[in-house]
Amino acid sequence: MVDIKFIRDNLAAVEKNIENRGMVADPHKVLSLADSRSKLIQDIDDLRQQRNVNAQKMKGPMDGEARQVLIAEGKAIKDQLPTLEEELLSVEQQLSTALMKIPNMAHPDAPIGKEDKDNLEIKRIGEPRKFDFQPRDHVELGRLLDIIDFDSATVVTGPKFYYLKNEGVYLELGLVRYALDILQKKGFIPVITPDIAKEEVLEGIGFNPRGAESNIYTLEGTGTALVGTAEITLGGYHMNQTLNEEDLPIMYAGVSHCFRREAGAAGQFSKGLYRVHQFTKVEMFVYATPESSQEIHEQLREVEEEIFKNLEIPFRVVDTCTGDLGAPAFRKYDLEAWMPGRTDAGDWGEVTSTSNCTDYQARRLGVRYKGKQGKGYVHMLNGTAIAVSRGIISILENFQLADGTVVIPEKLRPYVGFDKISPRV
Repeated sequence: MVDIKFIRDNLAAVEKNIENRGMVADPHKVLSLADSRSKLIQDIDDLRQQRNVNAQKMKGPMDGEARQVLIAEGKAIKDQLPTLEEELLSVEQQLSTALMKIPNMAHPDAPIGKEDKDNLEIKRIGEPRKFDFQPRDHVELGRLLDIIDFDSATVVTGPKFYYLKNEGVYLELGLVRYALDILQKKGFIPVITPDIAKEEVLEGIGFNPRGAESNIYTLEGTGTALVGTAEITLGGYHMNQTLNEEDLPIMYAGVSHCFRREAGAAGQFSKGLYRVHQFTKVEMFVYATPESSQEIHEQLREVEEEIFKNLEIPFRVVDTCTGDLGAPAFRKYDLEAWMPGRTDAGDWGEVTSTSNCTDYQARRLGVRYKGKQGKGYVHMLNGTAIAVSRGIISILENFQLADGTVVIPEKLRPYVGFDKISPRV
């Protein structure tokens, strides 16, 4: 969340930031509720002090009339306190709700815009392949190679689920291990995370676990939900802790299943594996000092670039516009791989993103640091190392041959144990 003092001191900038992000939030309401809370706290403290003074006086000598006056005053205080305390609780709940709606400030260089078409392309690596045949999309290739089964998954589980079979299994496991090996050499601590988290952790990270707009599967009656990314469980790992500055940055590489409702997602750009309800992902998550977070954010982007460059998959990097950032992000980069089957002519599709969320999530989750240089809230950063389903799309579509055979990128071959997948159908 954004610091209330910052909102008060930078009200116009906060309002402009909300407008640029296309969000609905009311910083004036936040400040009004914060003032009401402060007044109620002061009134409650004054009453408690009066109660203590009253109690001390009751212990001393006095006549009957004076005692009756003190008893009446004590009763009045006793009657007022619960009312004020109940009012304070209500105001604090309203303040928390209003404050949660205020998005993080965006980086000054983030492009101003409403949707992904307003993102700014900053570089390209590799050139889209020119085929001498009409390339198939990954759905057709998956069926031809007998490595992806959407039809059986729809019968068993429902739409937007899938079975991986045969070489598809090793392709998933190989991509995970390939990404982990790169990250471990860079100092990331490998972690397999839980696939379930408490709703308070989801809210702290910035995910809405309830309501029509939620993208999360809640587990009814448990106060928990299936995670949409390991960012949630890794962000909650040090919840309500104070970290030592000399231990920062702490870098985790989290492997998890990801579950997303993907409500309303349909159409050509969401077909097949591109937008599914369950997939495997390796997520980078970093706890950093405020001074280092922007440099580390650039490093996370470079790691993502290295992963896809080594796989010889053409991609571009975009600086995400304000309307597409999401509330927690200060700045976000997306990597978009070339997917020849995305349209008849091919198109770019997002495969990774990396965000610097500054102290926005840390304030909500209570993660602080202290050391010789001072103390405060840590900065939290996240980045996708590999979202396996989209990695598979990129490999199948970019490395296909005319007969449907798919050649495995050289760097991935030691991890899967074969150099190509041939048609079975």
